[in-house]
Amino acid sequence: MARQQSSHLNSKKLAHYKRLLLADLRRFSDHIDQDQAAALDAADEDAKESADLAARDVIQDVLLQLSDQESQMVADIDQALRRISEGSYGICRRCGHMIDERRLEAMPTARYDAQCQAIIEDGKGRAAGPSL
Repeated sequence: MARQQSSHLNSKKLAHYKRLLLADLRRFSDHIDQDQAAALDAADEDAKESADLAARDVIQDVLLQLSDQESQMVADIDQALRRISEGSYGICRRCGHMIDERRLEAMPTARYDAQCQAIIEDGKGRAAGPSL
């Protein structure tokens, strides 16, 4: 597959995507640290101002969820950077076809081409059952 990679994405394009990923990594890393600090500050302030422990727990959970989501984004960026170094960046992990460059530009962490991503999302939607 690495031979396919070189014909699809040359070193200049790979360097471009690596720069995008590193910029996102720096941005998310900064936000994670800020969110974790904000979660602790909010919990402390709420405990001082209110005896409602349930409200404090909800606020803390929401803030920590945001941090978890950004942590997942950082993990996705790390995996994409690893794929660049391994020579598999831009290749769909499901079908092995090349991921369209417009998709990579919009989402540099993409692991799947648009068709496989739609299949995966459709499968998750059906498995989740009816929504309320």
